[in-house]
Amino acid sequence: MSDTQLIKDKIDIVDFIGEYVQLKPAGINHKGLCPFHNEKSPSFMASRERNSWHCFGCSKGGDIFTFVQEIEGMDFIEALKLLAGRAGVELSTKQSELESSEKNRLKDIMTDAARFYHNVLTKIDSAKSAREYLRQRGLLPATVETWQIGYIPDQWDLLTQYLLKKGFGIDDLVASGMTIKRERANAQSGKGFYDRFRGRIMFPIRDVHGNVVGFTGRVLVETEKSGGKYVNTPQTPLYDKSSVVFGLDKAKHEIRKKDVVVMVEGQMDVIGVWQSGMPNVVATSGTALTEQQVALLKRYAQNISIAFDADDAGYKAAKRGIDLARQAGVNVRIIRVPDGLDPDDFVKKDPEGWRGAVADAVDVMQWYVDRAFAGQDLKNPKHKQVIANELLPEIARIPFAVEKDHWLQAIAAKLGVDPGILRQDMPDVRESAETVQSRGQAPSSPPEEKKQKGGQRDTLEQHALSLLLTRGIVDGDAFLRLDPVFATSAYRPLYELLKKGYTEGNSIDIESIISQLSDSNLHQTLNSLLLKGDEVFSLIDNSVIILEFRQLAQQIVVGWKKEIRQQLQLEIAQAEQSGDDKKVAELLQQVSSL
Repeated sequence: MSDTQLIKDKIDIVDFIGEYVQLKPAGINHKGLCPFHNEKSPSFMASRERNSWHCFGCSKGGDIFTFVQEIEGMDFIEALKLLAGRAGVELSTKQSELESSEKNRLKDIMTDAARFYHNVLTKIDSAKSAREYLRQRGLLPATVETWQIGYIPDQWDLLTQYLLKKGFGIDDLVASGMTIKRERANAQSGKGFYDRFRGRIMFPIRDVHGNVVGFTGRVLVETEKSGGKYVNTPQTPLYDKSSVVFGLDKAKHEIRKKDVVVMVEGQMDVIGVWQSGMPNVVATSGTALTEQQVALLKRYAQNISIAFDADDAGYKAAKRGIDLARQAGVNVRIIRVPDGLDPDDFVKKDPEGWRGAVADAVDVMQWYVDRAFAGQDLKNPKHKQVIANELLPEIARIPFAVEKDHWLQAIAAKLGVDPGILRQDMPDVRESAETVQSRGQAPSSPPEEKKQKGGQRDTLEQHALSLLLTRGIVDGDAFLRLDPVFATSAYRPLYELLKKGYTEGNSIDIESIISQLSDSNLHQTLNSLLLKGDEVFSLIDNSVIILEFRQLAQQIVVGWKKEIRQQLQLEIAQAEQSGDDKKVAELLQQVSSL
């Protein structure tokens, strides 16, 4: 058995995809919102029986390997290595082939670096001050171990020399962001290369699967030469800060279970809240929430509760992310943290108070309303206009009409004006929001992605084939009447294999059909047709199925004849213009034969 087949047999595709997509049973399959395009009605199907997936909205589909490649942006070798580790399969593929991927080499560097930093922190005498710092911050030894927190002394190239001795190349160390290359550095002698992180507490940053992709280093003793208080891994082939969410690898299962993401600002906030017993907590590592991070979090939950610094800088940074989340249809709530405290401090001083604040997180629109009305004189018309100017753009971003109308009426009541007055300003607000979008900020409403649709005949042919594949030949005469139609169809190879099974054995053997298909696109088409057939036809009574297929076949044949007749009429007109009476007569005979 091949490595790929062994992996497929060991990993349940529905359970695996369920870590990215909220799936619900749909007959013998599972259905959910597609993670590859925006949609409100679920059209993404996963089949445990077929070991495949397909989206009927964007037409993407395949097996567990194509899913990983698509959703993680990996090549096949990377996906193979990831899934082999998940399945506990020792690959027979040549190691050199697996290691040929730059990303895989960088992952190995980051894994070894994290292990090195952690060993230094927990086992080396020179890290005593770092251990004391973490103890004072309230972190338990078990927490330090779980998060693999580390330390690097303030030495020039300690990590670089360690990794070189492990056999890694200097170019890969530079590409990983762990080593900095000076001008005129000499790769042969190793001179001119030094560690990016020195004298810092090290927090590994992991992707959603738990792979170390970067680090945040917090300086232990600040000096004029120590640089910033926090230093992060730069953008690398492995680490894209706009796509990674700190702590998600540990939080994702609890997030899905509770359907809510608790979002804080920094690593220590995440770790402190996690240690207090709230595991569905994550952070964006000091950056505003990005579109990619919103899409990633939306795979696991439809609700995000956000805690951030109450000052203007914290508000402005958080608001950009809030707008993106609302644009994506995520429900956003705001966790109210007392002034002067961050979540880590809050949870240490008042654990129950923190839990209460999370439970009582306020809807973001209510939070905007409270903020806008605070300190304003509602007897002053200028103040009322200021409030309207601040809140109408937020209402315009709401993608749902009923919710939008609710807030218009609520704000109008508080302002003491007619809701119609506020509605008059809404078109202008939408226009300004579109202008904001053109500058690269969040749009006022979510863009609707157009679904790919084939012609009517193509759709009917797919419907008929999916019925045949899942229920067998239900009416031989109607089936064979489709011969001339499928002679010119993109689905001819599938039809011919079905016809062969019917004429030779009066049966359909799916495994035999799969083995005879050489085109990978047809394999995907077959899987999508099987999924569609399972969803639509599996529970329908046989007598109704026979009638359904006869009607389908009749529609297909009538549509096909109409297309042929239109083509012949065009050719007849052309022949008449050229005076070719013989050609006209032949074409008229063909029309008559239809």
